[in-house]
Amino acid sequence: MEAFPNANFSLTGEGRAPRLPLGGMGIPILLFLASVWFWENPLVYPIKLLTVFFHELSHGLAAVITGGSMHTIELTADQGGLCWTAGGSWFLILSAGYLGSLLWGAGLLYAAARTRADREIVQFLGGLLIVVTVIYVRTTAGVIFGLSFGAAMLAFASQFGEVACDQLLRYIGVTSCFYVILDIKSDLIDRSIPQSDAYRLAQELHLPSIVVGVAWLLFAIYVTFRVLEATLRQKQ
Repeated sequence: MEAFPNANFSLTGEGRAPRLPLGGMGIPILLFLASVWFWENPLVYPIKLLTVFFHELSHGLAAVITGGSMHTIELTADQGGLCWTAGGSWFLILSAGYLGSLLWGAGLLYAAARTRADREIVQFLGGLLIVVTVIYVRTTAGVIFGLSFGAAMLAFASQFGEVACDQLLRYIGVTSCFYVILDIKSDLIDRSIPQSDAYRLAQELHLPSIVVGVAWLLFAIYVTFRVLEATLRQKQ
């Protein structure tokens, strides 16, 4: 760990504090636990919609990466979502929803823990939300969320220092990872929804949908455990 003689331990400071509780995960974990306790509180609502945004964007990116195209994204006020795509690999597109939002969360968490580019990452995330919303989102709730949350992220990065941005990214990352785990259990294992990604993938593979759900759940738990293990180590 580098020494920063003039480091500011305040969350608004420009310098990285030499040590934070639990390797920097103390505050994000407490915020996550508070979010779970107050899960229906309006303050947690934007984080839920952000995970849905990651889910639908991941479908679209999987289509584009595999030679298809992304047409529009729909986000609804009741945390529903839909991404209209054409072409591409049906296997990767269907798999990319839950697993893609998991990897977004894990990536943000790991990047916050292992780099010093926290403000830049927050700025990138805010800009991404705005650009994707303008180009692809076509529902009123989705447009309001994407533009307002994106603007809030840009404003946060401009007003607060590296430590605050680091803690915000870790909170978003850990919450997104665990939200995906709970979502997979609720949507794919506790019940079978004919419109779900797992149900449609299971039909294509000629498997019971619960098999796909369990496989995704185990993968999500594994990834979350490994990224948490990595982030709990102190930065060098």
